[in-house]
Amino acid sequence: VQLQASGGGLVQAGGSVRLSCAASGGTLRNYGMGWFRQAPGKGREFVAAISWDAGSTYYTDSVKGQYTISRDDAKNAVFTQMNSLKSEDSAVYYCAAGRAASITIDKTFSYWGQGTLVTVSS
Repeated sequence: VQLQASGGGLVQAGGSVRLSCAASGGTLRNYGMGWFRQAPGKGREFVAAISWDAGSTYYTDSVKGQYTISRDDAKNAVFTQMNSLKSEDSAVYYCAAGRAASITIDKTFSYWGQGTLVTVSS
């Protein structure tokens, strides 16, 4: 499975972006999906995840109520709507796919996209 993240860019503080993660070479139907981010000089951190059946979603505390993860298996894609963006949301965002029970830990994911940069200007 190859993952392609897109939708990043330069956005003003308070604005919104919608990140997409499109898959090719396989179906995402049986995969839990996650988003991680890495800001300059910092380690990669978990942001959001959605279970394989969309029955469960998970968010890091700092983005709860601000980000919404969703999936469309017909389109073989996952999305994250990011609202009310702040400068601390600036980072490279990576999507990942995995079949492990835990989908909030990066080590459990098998496939990774290349990342898309979100820059929030104040």
